[in-house]
Amino acid sequence: MGSLAGRVAFISGGARGMGAAEAKLFVREGASVAIADILDDRGRALAAEIEQGGGKAMYVHVDVSLEADWIKAAAAVRERFGRIDILVNNAGINDRQTIMGTSPESWRKVMAVNVDGTLFGLRAIAPIMRDGGGGAVVNIASTAGYSGNSFAAYATSKWAVRGLTKCAALEFAPWRIRVNAICPGLVLSELNTGQPYIEPMAKATPLGRAGDVEDIAKLALFLVSDASDYITGQDHIIDGGFTAGLVLPSAPAK
Repeated sequence: MGSLAGRVAFISGGARGMGAAEAKLFVREGASVAIADILDDRGRALAAEIEQGGGKAMYVHVDVSLEADWIKAAAAVRERFGRIDILVNNAGINDRQTIMGTSPESWRKVMAVNVDGTLFGLRAIAPIMRDGGGGAVVNIASTAGYSGNSFAAYATSKWAVRGLTKCAALEFAPWRIRVNAICPGLVLSELNTGQPYIEPMAKATPLGRAGDVEDIAKLALFLVSDASDYITGQDHIIDGGFTAGLVLPSAPAK
């Protein structure tokens, strides 16, 4: 029996990257998973792979910026599995532009996916969790939400996700729903392949490497399991020590 036996997890952005890693790990720990995405072929393929391996999974098409999509998908998952115990608001996009370089359209798109999508996920899923006796939510934020950043829209959206996480933790505590944020640093994925900042950031990371999607999935598993049942409203940085302080390559550990 795994740590998530009998539970149902809804994972947005679940067709690839961190979301797919979370789905696979949660299934190994006994959960049934709903994979939500706009990448229909990949989402269906992942759900089929999980089912062929003996797990329970389904795919639902969700444009997270549309509340109607969330409501429809939540109802479908509840009909299939009877409940929802876990929500991972994983879907997100980046726009690698400065304040002056960001178009109003790009700004609104990033906010619609990263911030509105998180809000709509909470609104659609929390009442179902309440009806089932409670649950756990993980919002994927970023270490970009801790300081200024040259990716203006992205950084601003992740500051907002951190704030929304704390608001939700307070509002949903009476419903026995815990809400936490994961704030990854540099994580290698399809979304940042080939970007020029990867190598210098990895070299400046005290643990000497970039993170991978499985690193994030393992932290998500902890935060949605009973092992963290007294933790809510918190940001959890996972960045190999990057934000811990000034890195001094000339002063190695002795």
